[in-house]
Amino acid sequence: MEQMKQIMVKDIPVDERPRERMIYYGADSLSNVELLAILLRTGSSNESVFQLAQKILSEMETLQNLLDVTIEELTKIRGIGPAKAVQLKAAIELGKRIAKHSPQDKVTIRSPKDVADYLMEDMRYLKQEQFVALLLDTKNQILAKEVITIGTLNSSIVHPREVFKPAIKKSVSAIIVAHNHPSGDPTPSREDIDVTKRLAQAGEILGIDLLDHLVIGDGRYTSLKDKGFFT
Repeated sequence: MEQMKQIMVKDIPVDERPRERMIYYGADSLSNVELLAILLRTGSSNESVFQLAQKILSEMETLQNLLDVTIEELTKIRGIGPAKAVQLKAAIELGKRIAKHSPQDKVTIRSPKDVADYLMEDMRYLKQEQFVALLLDTKNQILAKEVITIGTLNSSIVHPREVFKPAIKKSVSAIIVAHNHPSGDPTPSREDIDVTKRLAQAGEILGIDLLDHLVIGDGRYTSLKDKGFFT
């Protein structure tokens, strides 16, 4: 039976087998559906792996929405169990990490654009506000990125104690903070400005410079330092 199955698979033209097409022609020759099909490996009892892959893309509406999909959301799609959901989520997360920067390549911050380039792909599609701090060494190279809070930005949640805690722990001399606007519009709110001024004052007391605060939108950003909201 297994031998018959192998013969049948071999009889299928290479153009109709995504794994073989990837080997012969490269990954960039495959469609989004075919790439998903390879990750899923098998379909369900009622549909082929290609139909299942197409259904996932239809449910997500856009490919970008896959970046933030949760395992719970994936398992709500008929035909996707926990195992397949975990496979997909792991592949998506690995892709996100590779797309950022190689760990051995330290990123040097020379301008707000450098910060935006570093954070944009991670933050532009987030559905909730996320506040992060970049910890910098004396050469303004990024040592780490710390997620401080997730949720609507306000002064009671973004407390200087929580923002500067990882900076104090790692004995860094400067930080840059950033948060996203899920609307895609990076225009700073009054709350954004107030939080920034409060953090800048706290940094002066602690001897840890707040170099900038960026608001990340969809492909756009605003530097509160450049706008003159703090010195």
